Amino acid sequence: MFTALMNVCKSFLNQVKEKLKNFTKPATAALASGALSDLPRSKSDLMVENAILRQQLIVLNRSVKRPRFTDGDRIRLTFLARLTDFWHTALHIIQPETLLRWHRDLYRRYWARKSRPKQRKPRIPQATINLIKQMTIENPLWGAKKIQGELLKLGILVHKKTIRRYMRQVRKRNSGQNWSTFLRNHAQNIWACDFTTVNNLFFKPIYIFVIMHHQTRRIIHFGVTTNPTDEWTTQQLREATPWGQKPKYLIRDNDKKYGSKFKALLDAYGIEDKNTPVKAPRANGLCERLIGSMKRECLDHFFIFHQYQLHRIVQEYVTYYNRSRPHQGIEQHIPKRFGETRPRLSNTPKGKVVSTPILHGLHHSYAYPSAMH
Repeated sequence: MFTALMNVCKSFLNQVKEKLKNFTKPATAALASGALSDLPRSKSDLMVENAILRQQLIVLNRSVKRPRFTDGDRIRLTFLARLTDFWHTALHIIQPETLLRWHRDLYRRYWARKSRPKQRKPRIPQATINLIKQMTIENPLWGAKKIQGELLKLGILVHKKTIRRYMRQVRKRNSGQNWSTFLRNHAQNIWACDFTTVNNLFFKPIYIFVIMHHQTRRIIHFGVTTNPTDEWTTQQLREATPWGQKPKYLIRDNDKKYGSKFKALLDAYGIEDKNTPVKAPRANGLCERLIGSMKRECLDHFFIFHQYQLHRIVQEYVTYYNRSRPHQGIEQHIPKRFGETRPRLSNTPKGKVVSTPILHGLHHSYAYPSAMH
C-alpha cells in the first residue's frame, strides 16, 4: 500500500516537473512574458504592433530566401513605427537601427524634393530661347557676350546671365572644338587610312591598305601585300595623290608600318598628320566601319588562296562600293555621285529595271537600261 502511494506521488511530481520544464522554455517564457507585458498597454498600441507584424509577414510571404523590402514596405513600416512607443519590440526580420536608417533616408529625400526649385515660366519667348540654343550649337567658340551681340543685331535684348543659363543646357564645354566637330567641319579636306588583315587558306596573313575620303565616303586607293613595309606604304600614298590631289589632313593610327619615309612624304606634300590615340578605334571610326563593311559584305564569303586573288576581289568590291552602293552615312547617296542632284522621286518604277550581279552574285546593282550607257 505504501509502495503504491509512493509511485503515485513520484508520477505526479514527474508530471509537474515536465510541465514546469516546458513552461520555462525560452519560446514559452517569451510568449508568457510578452502576454503579461501587453496587459497594461492600450488597444491602439496593440493594433499598431499587429499592423507592423502583418507587414513583415507580407514581406516574408513574398520572398523566397532573403526578405526583400520595396520602397512601399519601408514607408509603411516607418510610418507605423511613429504611432507606437513599442515599435522596436515588434521588429523580427530587421534591426531597429535599419528602420531608423530608413527614416533618415526618407527624411532626406522628402526635403530634397521639397527644396527643389519650382519650374517657372521663362520670362523671354520660346523663340528667343531656341535661337540662343541654335547659336550655341552652331558656334562652339562663341561665349555669352558674343551671342548677346548677335541678338542685339537682330533687335533682341537678353541679359548675359540669361543667355549663359540656356547655353549650359546644350553645351557640355564652354569653349574649344571636340573631335567630332573637327571631323564635321573639315570633312571635305580629310582622308583616313588603315590596315586590315585576311588569312589565306593556309593561315598566312595578307594585308589590305585602304584610304577613304571623309565627306563622300569614297575609297580613294587600296593596296594588297604580304609584306607591308614602310617603303610599300609610302608608295601607296604616292599612288593615291597623283597630279597634286591631296587632302589637308590624314587620319591614321600609330602602326609601325607608317615609318619615317611615310612621315617625310606627308611633310613634303604639306599634309597635316593626325594620329589617333592609342586603343581608340572610334577616333578613326569611318575607316574602321569601311573595313567592317568590306569584311561582312565581301571577304567573309570567299576562300582566299593568294594575294592576287584577294586583289581582284577587293578591286571589284571597291568599284561596287564607289559606283553602285548607296551609303547610309551620306543619306543613301552613292560615293561617286555625292553632291549630284537626285532625280525626281516617286514610288513607281519608270521602266524596266536591269539587275547586274556583282562578286559572282553576292551582291546586285539595279539601274534603268538608259543609265547603264
